[in-house]
Amino acid sequence: MSYMKNEIVTLTITDIGTDGEGIGKLDGFPFFVKDALPGDIVEARVTKTKKTYAYARLEKILTPSADREEPLCKDHKRCGGCQIQALSYDAQLRFKQNKVRGNLIRIGGFDETFVDVVMEPIVGMDEDAIYRYRNKAQFPIGIDKFGKPIAGFYAGRTHDIIENTDCVLGAEENSAILTCVLSHMERYGIKAYDEESGNGLVRHVLIRKGFATGQLLVCLILNCKGDIPGILHIEELCDKLETIPGMTSISINYNPAKTNVILGPDTVTVRGEGTIEDEIVLYDVSSDGKEFTKTDTRVRYKISPQSFYQVNPSQTSKLYSLALSFAGLTGKESVWDLYCGIGTISLFMAGKAENIYGIEVVPQAIDDARANARLNHIANAQFFVGKAEEVLPQFYDNAFTEEQMAMRHPDVIVVDPPRKGCDPDCLDTMVKMHPERIVYVSCDSATLARDLKILCEAGYKLKRVRPVDQFPHTVHVEVACALSLK
Repeated sequence: MSYMKNEIVTLTITDIGTDGEGIGKLDGFPFFVKDALPGDIVEARVTKTKKTYAYARLEKILTPSADREEPLCKDHKRCGGCQIQALSYDAQLRFKQNKVRGNLIRIGGFDETFVDVVMEPIVGMDEDAIYRYRNKAQFPIGIDKFGKPIAGFYAGRTHDIIENTDCVLGAEENSAILTCVLSHMERYGIKAYDEESGNGLVRHVLIRKGFATGQLLVCLILNCKGDIPGILHIEELCDKLETIPGMTSISINYNPAKTNVILGPDTVTVRGEGTIEDEIVLYDVSSDGKEFTKTDTRVRYKISPQSFYQVNPSQTSKLYSLALSFAGLTGKESVWDLYCGIGTISLFMAGKAENIYGIEVVPQAIDDARANARLNHIANAQFFVGKAEEVLPQFYDNAFTEEQMAMRHPDVIVVDPPRKGCDPDCLDTMVKMHPERIVYVSCDSATLARDLKILCEAGYKLKRVRPVDQFPHTVHVEVACALSLK
């Protein structure tokens, strides 16, 4: 059956797509409708048709879903960040649980009954904490129709800036910082970067907060290289920013390239420290995974503008505590962390392992990981620069000393790869190293399912799967998995 553009259809929404669109079907033909939620009955206008599906624009909600709530943010429909803020939190958690389950079955090829055995309930946040949880924000800077500098977020699938200095997911201090920067730009006629022409100076403002310490970091991303332009009046701006409680680090990042990448390669600290610090708390996790008991153990991290650091610290504590419990460490194990970043998981596990070795392709991240090891007085962690698939074979093929032999055959391998999942060569090397256990932490359950299928076909058994909601009001979900050698 075919549908014409601009045709009005009545749909009962039954599911959510990967980008947060509501999905409804007519005679088995699916329609993707932005801003529609499961349980809604809606009228929608067809905007684009394909052979096997169509897109439609929400025109009218005939019957609202029982799970529909009034969003806290007035811009949630236009902004691309909070795709499901209008959905109740209980329903968000159900959606994410089913999303992971569906990917394991559809992409991973695992039997439904088996998935229901190994999969555990999602770890959600307390409902009074599902806003203001992000410790990092990157605000593009532009101008409004009057030529006045503005900050905000890109509208979904565009680079049109929606003016907003106070995202309800971010730290409360963000608004004061942005107001300070924008008023300074307006006073001195400092131009915002224009993507089309490549002219203008200020591209983004990056803000990070250490929730455990209260420390703030501000990094201005400028469309220039070399020295700080005099027009920026940087000392005066720093004086203003330092009146905000918690301000610890102010830096400039140079990015003169015509690119969508936010940070350039060079950053200069202009006031305070080059980093801030934060802590992750260790929880004892019960054997059935139901109880999280906070301990007195803390791991402290130095965080720079470029550092990869999970954006939701309270849930990160639970995610990493789950990963540690899945590793089954007794204090005698050799552990490899193959996408170690600044050492977040490595150092979290170091206290329970005999030795831990981290690999990361970004040299600065390895510098940070080594500094974080010193900060926490951890002596049994070593870090290596390079791709896991290149560094690991050096030890696999050339192990002579007792220590290298231990490194060659780790007891546990931990991976927390980027959204694209593990490199195929990395997966192959992991299998060759024959660890007893693998702990896989993922931010994309689709690539996770793909990689789990490969590992299970190579001799591993999937034992436990536990989603963790790191990103309330979005469609994203983290997952921790435990595998053991058959």
